[in-house]
Amino acid sequence: MRRLAFSLALTLALAACGAEPVWAPDDAVARARYVTGEQPSITLFTVVRKRGNEGAHSGLMIDGSQRVMFDPAGTWRHPAAPERNDLHYGITERMRKFYIDYHARETYDVIEHKVFVSPEVAELAIRRAEAYGAVNKAFCGNSVSDILKGLPGFESVPRTFFPNAIMRAFAELPGVTTKIHHDGDPDNNSGVLLIQNSSVSQSGY
Repeated sequence: MRRLAFSLALTLALAACGAEPVWAPDDAVARARYVTGEQPSITLFTVVRKRGNEGAHSGLMIDGSQRVMFDPAGTWRHPAAPERNDLHYGITERMRKFYIDYHARETYDVIEHKVFVSPEVAELAIRRAEAYGAVNKAFCGNSVSDILKGLPGFESVPRTFFPNAIMRAFAELPGVTTKIHHDGDPDNNSGVLLIQNSSVSQSGY
């Protein structure tokens, strides 16, 4: 049994090394920088299957000196939100809504948990997300919990592969607020991304 567990762990570790790196140029990242001016916060997004309530994906929005979205192993992309290894810059209100709309659909809800933090904790979270590197498929929960576990005030969040386990622990943090996003978009949401990209192009955003 021990040998089997070791082999499985090794297989998963090797799979994680196969993630495809993405690195937006410096000028694109600098242009996209978006500052909300609001109190620093960390927001956990959990994509939950409506039938069965299984957690399908975890994402982390960090609002500090700028607002960014850590979307490990995610499929959301937008030309106005340049990416460096699963960390997206330029998360304006429009981009935030696009992100939620892309994931919420007829078979999935998006559950949002937000907690205010100190500027120092927000900056530490951004630095950890920037340094994390590209995340392999199925490792979204593991990477999000890795980043949260090392932050002051988030010690109760376990290191885990399971988005629902992260969500339950995050929901117990002092001062957390919760929103549930529903949407009736078709399960094949590729059209949503095309519409989002088109709307920004037409507006000159």
